[in-house]
Amino acid sequence: MRKPTHSIQLPTNLAPYSSLKTIPNFHFLPLPSKPTKLSFRVFSSRSADSPPPPSSTQNLTLISILRTVPDWADAIKERGMQQKRSLYNHETWVEHRSSRRHVRHLLSSFSSRVILSLIPPVIAFTSVAVIVASYNSAVTFHWLPEFFPLLRASSLPYQLTAPALALLLVFRTEASYSRFEEGRKAWTKIIAGTNDFARQVVAGVESSGDALLKKALLQYIMAFPVALKCHVIYGSDIRQDLQNLLEVDDLAVVLSSKHRPRCIIEFISQSLQLLNLDDAKRHVLESKLSCFHEGIGVCEQLMGIPIPLSYTRLTSRFLVLWHLTLPIILWEDCNWIVVPATFISAASLFCIEEVGVLIEEPFPMLALDELCKLVHNNIQEAIASEKLIQAQLIAKRKNHADEHSPNGRPSSEVDRKLG
Repeated sequence: MRKPTHSIQLPTNLAPYSSLKTIPNFHFLPLPSKPTKLSFRVFSSRSADSPPPPSSTQNLTLISILRTVPDWADAIKERGMQQKRSLYNHETWVEHRSSRRHVRHLLSSFSSRVILSLIPPVIAFTSVAVIVASYNSAVTFHWLPEFFPLLRASSLPYQLTAPALALLLVFRTEASYSRFEEGRKAWTKIIAGTNDFARQVVAGVESSGDALLKKALLQYIMAFPVALKCHVIYGSDIRQDLQNLLEVDDLAVVLSSKHRPRCIIEFISQSLQLLNLDDAKRHVLESKLSCFHEGIGVCEQLMGIPIPLSYTRLTSRFLVLWHLTLPIILWEDCNWIVVPATFISAASLFCIEEVGVLIEEPFPMLALDELCKLVHNNIQEAIASEKLIQAQLIAKRKNHADEHSPNGRPSSEVDRKLG
């Protein structure tokens, strides 16, 4: 019975240890440096597999929920930007100026990418109007303590700043339209220059030994507008667009180039050097390349240099502050009508600003695919009709050479006028 009693008292009394071997075993159990280092690593860097803290998870979820509607609206806008535009014909113009266009445009409002892209700001500002109207109603009906003030203000500041906002929106939209017009004119020159260049190649290159090189040169000329279109429009598939215009080895060189339009210009320039032409005719054909270089310069300038960002930011901030305080200004006269009034104002003014932002980048707004297809069809038609027209003119020349003209001039003079 004494033995268990002696074993229980040993931990309480540290003096009577039986041997020194138990002392080092007792002191070596804790690791002095490892626990500190491990605890530092756990708190300083979190592994990828560990779940985030509850607060960060809630914040991420709230942010993702708030960004759902803007992301959806932006996706609709970007899909609309990538849609191919079509050129107008006579039937399209008749429909465009029809008296039923107002009903047609109203019914298509819910499929308009401009209107759908405005859903986030319009909903946000209308919600602010609902909150302000609810708060003022609660204060008016004494549902809140008396120290809560009524949110109202004079409308005089809005009357003074309304012309400034209107002028700012007009200037912003006008500046965007001038960029759209500049892009349209640049592509008009490119298309006209391409058609003229191809026409001179078809008519000027007559040597039978240059037939294959002439065909390749015309392919390069047709490929240039397509390459430039892919260069200025985001999301274009240049491989698919050029696979029917260029040979496989030529297409590989173009795709490996950093600047595809200039690479095709180099193909055109080298082809002109290899043609059997006199210097004057070669110089005339090479001068047509200046139109291509000018078109590249204008397009890259419009792509790289937007409207001064100060105007864009100022317009956006002005509109946001205007509609955040609009319910407070209108409450005195409109009460709960501030909600539809804010909705109409936000939908109208933000729609004008959105149109200005969209046409600031002009190339997705132009029917570039249709223009490139039109150039291809025109050149193909010129190639196909070249031999037919030439044969008819030669036959007509031969018929006139066999007989005198009605006014008695000899056939040699007729030949000189026809040929």
